[in-house]
Amino acid sequence: MQDQIQLIVGLGNPGQKYDQTRHNAGADFVGQLAARHLIRLKPETKFHGLYGKITLNGNPVHLLIPTTFMNLSGQAVASLANFYKIPAEQILVAHDELDLPPGVARFKQGGGHGGHNGLRDIISKLGNNKNFYRLRIGIGHPGSAGEVTGFVLKKAPASEFSITEAACDEAMRVLEQAAGGDWHKAMTTLHSFKPNN
Repeated sequence: MQDQIQLIVGLGNPGQKYDQTRHNAGADFVGQLAARHLIRLKPETKFHGLYGKITLNGNPVHLLIPTTFMNLSGQAVASLANFYKIPAEQILVAHDELDLPPGVARFKQGGGHGGHNGLRDIISKLGNNKNFYRLRIGIGHPGSAGEVTGFVLKKAPASEFSITEAACDEAMRVLEQAAGGDWHKAMTTLHSFKPNN
């Protein structure tokens, strides 16, 4: 896992209605990352999203929040990756993760989509290449499959939101290492993080 990251994508649904819902955890992460680097993401029609550029570890990194709906996220990712000739192995996708509790964030490379429609579309639009990196932001699980849709499209209560934010802050802190290719160190630090409730 020595890949330098050239593109960080944050998944979510567009519009006020979905702002800060659990399903938009990835988009919120990239929005906060842009703010931390004092840049404003601007609409870019050719990339079907909000776009900007920051420097991480001395290297330029593209930021993208697709403005398509979640299940069409791949359209935005593939447009930018093709335009700048960025291989899948140099893309990091931040997304909400039902299988992790709130307050937990994990890096991972490759793997399936786990039923996540955004990941499913990205894999498909990248020619079934699953080798991109993921930042899995834990949102917890409502307990039954039938409740998932309503659960992910709701805002988390304040206590849950604050520990999710703490995990995202820690992920941002180790992003310099990850973006520079030191994934092992970044993972070790992030995966041992525990939020203070």
